[in-house]
Amino acid sequence: MKVVLHICCGVCAAGVVERLSAEGHQILGFFYNPNIYPPEEYEKRLEATYRIAEELKFPLEVASYTPEEWFRETISLEHEPEGGKRCEVCFRLRLKKTYFYMVDSGGDAFTTTLTVSPHKSAEVINMVGQEIGGDSFMTRDFKKRDGFSRSIQLAKQWGIYRQNYCGCIYSMK
Repeated sequence: MKVVLHICCGVCAAGVVERLSAEGHQILGFFYNPNIYPPEEYEKRLEATYRIAEELKFPLEVASYTPEEWFRETISLEHEPEGGKRCEVCFRLRLKKTYFYMVDSGGDAFTTTLTVSPHKSAEVINMVGQEIGGDSFMTRDFKKRDGFSRSIQLAKQWGIYRQNYCGCIYSMK
């Protein structure tokens, strides 16, 4: 199955791509993260994702970096706690763009690396993905079966940049 994989960063992509490939899926990486702040951080994460694509040999499409779009969607949610409503809006923005990319690229399904993080609710992410794409969304919790540990292990092995916050300006605090 041709799976369009929304990728939030290189570290998360490592273990997820490895797992999906082992299941026999053809991966098409999709990097769309207008939430990442500042632009220098965005560039570091993008470079790390390119490295993972090179190591694991999958094609990577990079959408335009449009932080103004993310700010427009989350402007009234700056005081939300990490993991709150702002995060759900952010997931929706990124997964909707991934869904449309899947349709345009002829993919069979789409999913996201976001569920590999122990700091993200797979339940919320999967709910949003299903609302957007129905059966074409591949519901997963990639942190299970040591998914996050494996991502960290591969990132260390390949010297991949690892960030210390989710990505948005509010999570920096």
